[in-house]
Amino acid sequence: MDQFAQATLRKHAETAVKALQANRMDARLVESREELLALVRELVPEGASVCSGGSMTLAECGVYDLLKNGPYDFYFRGRTDAEGQPLDVFRRAFSADWYFASSNAITMNGELYNVDGNGNRIAAMTYGPRNVVVIAGWNKIVRDLAEAEARVKAMAAPANAHRLDCRTGCRAAGCCVSCRSDERICCTTAIHGFQRIPGRIKVWVLPESLGY
Repeated sequence: MDQFAQATLRKHAETAVKALQANRMDARLVESREELLALVRELVPEGASVCSGGSMTLAECGVYDLLKNGPYDFYFRGRTDAEGQPLDVFRRAFSADWYFASSNAITMNGELYNVDGNGNRIAAMTYGPRNVVVIAGWNKIVRDLAEAEARVKAMAAPANAHRLDCRTGCRAAGCCVSCRSDERICCTTAIHGFQRIPGRIKVWVLPESLGY
């Protein structure tokens, strides 16, 4: 990507960040993965209870490894108790100190647009955790909610269906076909706009392409 394309994407990111701030989210443009990881270490105290949604972005930028291997009480998928029994990490998220996720799309009007299969991610983003951190590359930024929906149908849903090995119409066709599969991953949609609690949702945008 040349410097002119990067400059244009930066303008999109700056516009989105300002709009998110106007919607009372603590949004910022984070310049590098190193700065991002330093920010997590600075803000999340040792021993804090932490949960996350499933996210390629968190894996790619190193946040998932930091949470799992750092000094945190991290409720990752597959975690078991002392007897080896699986923990219900989805419900643990609602009482967590920190919840980390990405977003399917971020509009330049300051909205987070997300579609889930189980709904655990958008439920936790909406209510429960004291702090929600949304990490996204600037490839997730779109003009408006119409483009956000189109992005999910054309990219996020089919790519995630492949990643999760789900037998869905979008995986077969490469785009949404409004399937009724038992493994459908687009069952619940949420739009987060203006927030009653200032700063609870933090949105950190990186100047690179991450996730789907």
